[in-house]
Parts: sequence; structure tokens; C-alpha cells
Amino acid sequence: MPAPDSPWSEIVPGLWMGGHEFARHSGELEFAVVHDEFDLVLTLLRLPGHGPDGGVEHHVWPIPDGPLDGTQIAGVMRLAQAADDALEEGRRVLVRCYHGYNRSGLVIAHALIRAGHSADEAIGMIRARRGPWALHNKLFVEYLRAGLDTARLLEELAE
Repeated sequence: MPAPDSPWSEIVPGLWMGGHEFARHSGELEFAVVHDEFDLVLTLLRLPGHGPDGGVEHHVWPIPDGPLDGTQIAGVMRLAQAADDALEEGRRVLVRCYHGYNRSGLVIAHALIRAGHSADEAIGMIRARRGPWALHNKLFVEYLRAGLDTARLLEELAE
């Protein structure tokens, strides 16, 4: 899968999706370092030296880009709530993972669903703005279509 061609992409006004590296037009990889461009940064994979600057609200909830347990899904839901709350306050929000495709897409899609979009509308918006590799993790798409509340319950029952 190719690296994205930008460090982050605006999905809806104020809500950005991104990663920790991206490819310049030359194809050369560059680190995506957050400074103070955003008021809230939600990180699903943390790499040292990638910011944000001190004073920027930062929440970290590391999850795999694969099957999630009930606790991990609950954390995704909390991050989506934090993103929605910040947007309602007019704050700029970045949700990021490694490339800014799957884990960040899961949080953003759930935030969009909470705001009234269907799962397929949310997925389509994300792919249209971040690129065709966004939410290519089929399991995450299944989670979104089932609803994260349902996915969480099913994962907890399986544990």
C-alpha cells in the first residue's frame, strides 16, 4: 500500500485524518510532525518525535490495525466522542495513525455516524477525501456497518 500524498486530509470542516509519514510528489517519504496546527490530536499509534507541541490537547489510545477487543472498541468510541465534542466547540481536530488510513478512519467514521451519517456515507466521505486506501481494512468496515456498540458487545461475548 502506498504512503499517502499528504500528511493529513480534512474530512469535514475542522476534522482531519492523517498519519505519521507521507510521500512527497517525488515519492520520497517524509515524517508528518504535528506542531500546533490542531487544538486536539487523537493518536492511535504513537511514534516519538511526531508531536504535537506542548499545550495541544493530546489523547493516545494505541490499537492494532486488526481485530479489536471490547476494551479497544470502547476506546475508539470515546475518541470519536471527544472529536465530536471538540468539533461542536469549533476546535480543529486531527485523528492519526501510521498512514492515516484504517485506525484513524475507524474513529472518524464513528464520529460521522454519531453526527447522523450512515456507515456507508461516512466511509465514502473518508475515501473521497483521504484516498482509495482509506478504510481498506475490511474488518473495520464490518465493525462500522454493524455499529461499534454491536461490534463491542460481540467481541466482549467472544472473550
